[in-house]
Parts: sequence; C-alpha cells; structure tokens
Amino acid sequence: MERGGYIIDLGLLDYQKAWDLQHRLWSRRVEGELPDLLLILEHPHVITLGRRGNRSHLIASPEVLEAMKIPILHVERGGDVTYHGPGQMVVYPILDLKEYGYRLIRYIGQLEEVILCVLKDAGIEGRRDPLNRGVWVDGEKIASVGVAIKRWVSFHGFSLNYETNLKYFELINPCGLKGKKMTTMAKILGTEISRERLIERISFHFKQIFERDWKEKDLKDLIADGRLKLSTKYKSDRVISH
Repeated sequence: MERGGYIIDLGLLDYQKAWDLQHRLWSRRVEGELPDLLLILEHPHVITLGRRGNRSHLIASPEVLEAMKIPILHVERGGDVTYHGPGQMVVYPILDLKEYGYRLIRYIGQLEEVILCVLKDAGIEGRRDPLNRGVWVDGEKIASVGVAIKRWVSFHGFSLNYETNLKYFELINPCGLKGKKMTTMAKILGTEISRERLIERISFHFKQIFERDWKEKDLKDLIADGRLKLSTKYKSDRVISH
C-alpha cells in the first residue's frame, strides 16, 4: 500500500451511517486495500456512550430525548458520554498506527496537538488536562477525544465545537464530568467561524503531524475506482445549517 492518505469531507452524515462506514473503511485499511484515511464531518443531533459510558450521566430522561428525537448509541470508542450535532466538527482518522510507531497515549496526544494548533491559528489558547483528555480553554472543554484501535488501525477520533448549540450539552454530564461546562470557538471569539477555513486548518495541521502524501478525495471517487463498495445510503447532505 502506498504511503499516502485520503482526506474526505463527508458533510453532514447520520451517526449510525458514519459508524457503519468507519467499520467498512477500517476493514479495508486493515487488509491494505486503502491507504490511511481522514474523515471530516458533522452529525445531526446524537448522544453516544463510549466504553466507559454510564447512563447515569444522562441528565435528560429517555422520554425527553425521544421527544427531542435525539438517539443514544453505545459505541466502542474510549471515554464516557458525549453529544454530537451541527456546528461541531468531527474528525475520524483511520490510520495504520504501526507505520507511525505510535502507542495509544502518544496517538491521543498527537490528536490533541492538531486541535491545539487549529485553535492557535484562530487566536485561542487551548490546553491539555492529563486527567481528562481533550482540549480545554479557561476551564471549559472545547474538544473531546475518544478513539478505538483494533489490529493497530484506529477509528473514531475527536470532535471540536466551533459553533455548536451548547444547550444540548445540558442534557448530559459531558464526558461524565459533573459541573464542567463546554464552550465553542464562536463563543470565545464572539464571531462566526468559517467551516471551510476550519476544515483547511484541520487538514493542514493533520498533514504536519501525521506525515503522508495526503490528497483530498470524495467518497464517490473510492466507489468509482472499485476500491470501496457502498450503497447510496452513505450519500451525505452537503448543506450545513445551524
């Protein structure tokens, strides 16, 4: 397999569909049928529970969540409970970590470094917390990291709040942390955030840290050249509205 990689902007994609897609791409990366991949996308409203996920950290009742049409999924990523929704950039690297010589802790640190660099470009000083992974700004969390690694190939990844509606985090104890608040780039800067510029900065810093010959691709390109077989249900909605 070539030492290259594909960056794919999936737009707005349902969490379950994106989860299924990750598994398909992970399998093909394990078999060497695809190079490293970086998926960048947003999800409609959803709450996910990681391996340490505890339903006691759901503040809203199942009835309230059902009425709000917010599904809950238990997934294999690390971490506890989190919320995904429009205005939050989600990044799923599907990497063969053997080729980088990375262990889990270093890999998580490198993902945090990508986030820190992106925030610095915007004039925001983020910081790490070794007890609570992710990135923080003035005591509030702006980005969460939760990964899975099987057969040395990663999936899941990180989420960065850029224009997220923070009221949805009130439905949970984010990452299982009581009393902690979430924040967004837009809230800190008091201005709108360009999605296109944000994707460009994420891609740039990812390329700097995870050195490969990265190329932008569309999912349909992989289907067209026979490297991936998927049904049309994976077509994303490119119109992002908050």
